[in-house]
Amino acid sequence: MTGRLQGKSALITGSARGIGRAFAEAYVREGATVAIADIDIERATRTAEEIGPAAYAVRLDVTDQASIDAAVKAVEARTGGLDILINNAALFDLAPIVEISRESFNRLFSINVAGTLFMLQAAAKSMIGKGEGGKIINMASQAGRRGEALVALYCATKAAVISLTQSAGLDLIKHGINVNAIAPGVVDGEHWDGVDALFAKYENRPLGEKKKLVGEAVPFGRMGRAEDLTGMAIFLATPEADYIVAQTYNVDGGNWMS
Repeated sequence: MTGRLQGKSALITGSARGIGRAFAEAYVREGATVAIADIDIERATRTAEEIGPAAYAVRLDVTDQASIDAAVKAVEARTGGLDILINNAALFDLAPIVEISRESFNRLFSINVAGTLFMLQAAAKSMIGKGEGGKIINMASQAGRRGEALVALYCATKAAVISLTQSAGLDLIKHGINVNAIAPGVVDGEHWDGVDALFAKYENRPLGEKKKLVGEAVPFGRMGRAEDLTGMAIFLATPEADYIVAQTYNVDGGNWMS
């Protein structure tokens, strides 16, 4: 039985670990060839080796246009063209409004927004050149659906991703390129240790308490896992999703309704 992505070529940003790695593993199981695109090329190489021969590592810094262009060219050279992009690379920070720094602002918007836009742009150009359409999946967040007192920058970047998904989706569908997004809720993983520590600092909580509370608050009954997101990532990359344009899907255990 062939996979739903058999013969497809995908690039997943920030996929050396965490959610991105889970996407890569799921895509390979479905028959795709996957570029593990990450700024940490050593870890990306290990991840690709662990996943198997259908995965390969590509160094990618989404804040550097030359790196973006080189990554896309590497995929074209390896597989003949790009069919699927998942814009997964992102950074989190947290601070009260009166303590937000320009450095933090510039860093988050450079990776989460500009990185998403210019990676999407490069992928779209490649897909248009190939002439067979394609699928672009951006990673938004429930944080992009609302404001949070301590999370202004991250919320703003993910709101921008939702907006970019809408605009790019409307513009690129004429080329047969579907642009959509996934908005996770709270997803467990190594990154949440850092998130929890920031909340502990600013909300005067013991370490681990915020993570426990947010997990208990999810209607499903627990925090999400990376594997909970893979079904939507596969679906949006298949022909079954051809008529879906410029949408952002919540995959969050019922945390947010929109």
